[in-house]
Amino acid sequence: MSALEAAAESRIDPITAAVIQGALENVAIEMGYKLMRMSYSSIIRESEDFGAALTDPEGNQLCECKLSTPLQSGPIPGYIRGIRKILAARGEKIRPGDVIMHNDAYAGASHGPDVAFIVPVFIGQTLAAFSATTAHHLDIGAATPGSAGIVEAVDAYAEGLQFKALKIIDEGQWNRPLWQMVRDNIRASDLVVGDMEAQIKAAEIGAERFRGLVDQFGLEAIAAASAAQMDYSERLMRDAIRGLPDGVYAAETIYDGYLDDPSPSRKNLPIKVAVTVEGDEITVDLTGTAPQVPDRPINMPFVGTVDCAIWLTLRSILLDSAIYGEIPQNAGLTRPIRIVAPLGCLANPIFPAPTIARFTPGNAIADTLMHALAAAVPKQVSAGIGNLRVVSFSGLKDGRHWVHMEILEGSYGGRFGMDGMDAVDTLYANTRNNPIEDIESHLPIRVEDYELRPEPPAAGAWRGGMGSVRSFTLLSDGAFSIEGDGHGTAPWGFAGGAPGKPGTLTLRRADGSEKPLPSKVAYHEARTGDRIVTLGPNGGGYGDPMKRDPQAVLDDVLDGLIDAATALTVYGVAIEDGRVDAMRTARLRAEAA
Repeated sequence: MSALEAAAESRIDPITAAVIQGALENVAIEMGYKLMRMSYSSIIRESEDFGAALTDPEGNQLCECKLSTPLQSGPIPGYIRGIRKILAARGEKIRPGDVIMHNDAYAGASHGPDVAFIVPVFIGQTLAAFSATTAHHLDIGAATPGSAGIVEAVDAYAEGLQFKALKIIDEGQWNRPLWQMVRDNIRASDLVVGDMEAQIKAAEIGAERFRGLVDQFGLEAIAAASAAQMDYSERLMRDAIRGLPDGVYAAETIYDGYLDDPSPSRKNLPIKVAVTVEGDEITVDLTGTAPQVPDRPINMPFVGTVDCAIWLTLRSILLDSAIYGEIPQNAGLTRPIRIVAPLGCLANPIFPAPTIARFTPGNAIADTLMHALAAAVPKQVSAGIGNLRVVSFSGLKDGRHWVHMEILEGSYGGRFGMDGMDAVDTLYANTRNNPIEDIESHLPIRVEDYELRPEPPAAGAWRGGMGSVRSFTLLSDGAFSIEGDGHGTAPWGFAGGAPGKPGTLTLRRADGSEKPLPSKVAYHEARTGDRIVTLGPNGGGYGDPMKRDPQAVLDDVLDGLIDAATALTVYGVAIEDGRVDAMRTARLRAEAA
């Protein structure tokens, strides 16, 4: 019996439990800040594409860093269970002083570039916890440079190096040959290995701080507090589920896949979600989702991507922090949730199907789940989101590789009482943008445009969010690759709201010619002066546009989001001399009713 299981039978007062939980969360936050400050790459330092968490010995999450993206911290329990299973199969023991490196997408990792470094925390000879960091690395030794846009990988081996529960530090001793092998097989190795070393140190700091809490409170009290907090989180989730009408709620999304591919098995792929609510439990069934694509990397690890997309969406909808305030983020939240995905589908692939470009289909699962739940809780969901795109730039300078990754924003749909958020990462991403000054001071790239899309946002009682326009000019010969989605299907409007606008990508060559690009672009050479122009999707509108507050319509006109003619024809709002003509507006809306 673990300390946590034993603690479940003991009692602890709620104030002490809350104090200990707050101390644990502060440890995770400190790990995150230290990792950001020590990192070399902008994807960690600026975009915050990392995770930090503490778990119990079985992998139950105790806390996570709130700075990090859910798609990094959320999978950490899966990493822990994956390494324990692999090490047990190899007959290896976890010992004090070990640091374990892991990125196996079929054993808990979200995908190959998200490498975890895991430090077991021993109190004496007792394994008491794990301290873990994850981060997205800019190159992982794949067939082409960069770790984004490896969209033509034919299997897991083509996606880069696979670290399957490897002890990079074994009982305090560095595994130098393994570390050298990593360095020798990764482009921009100083950058990437520097980030990995930062992860190790941040995880070691987490382990040290956990031992300090044990000295302060005692291991039994920490275990009892964690058990109590997990039970509390579980009760909150069960109460929220119990408030839903029992029934089955379904929705379907068509995922782009490879729109320029002649094979129908690689494009316009259905993602289906059926949500069954029964009492205080929920089942999310993905049966009917397209079969896995065996030779393209848009398959999603069931553990590490699919489960996190579903857990995060349910938690966001049912336990909105704006209403519930701070809720302990731990394993208790997921106990009432069951996920079903047939083996061999996009959402539960079979090794060695490639998975490195799993990001956008996972976001599509989250969006489809939200669409399904709209029938049950229409005031708690947004209309369709604009999916994200990730572009990787690379090149050689003085014989050395440089690599850069940009996460290109999408947008949210409108929701009850609120317009959709403009130009933001959506759903399970939550990363920040890279400052232009940081990009241009470190890389041979000039940022030409960074603004909102000029087209009107999707109409609704609450309008859809607007995507961004971003364009990048290469200042030296190099290459780019892109993984994205949302070019073939517009984000869905809800309850009378208009659908959003799909995204676009264009290559404007230095000679003045233009080439439209699909949502997924494999390694593509580019010359000095070539420009990549990206338009992020606009989210869907929510509710009947004729019910939009006339003052909000006027504000949109004054802000230049729509013109007076659109206000009149779409919203039934008459604007004269910069003011709403209330009488004419009332007449127009009455005639349209």
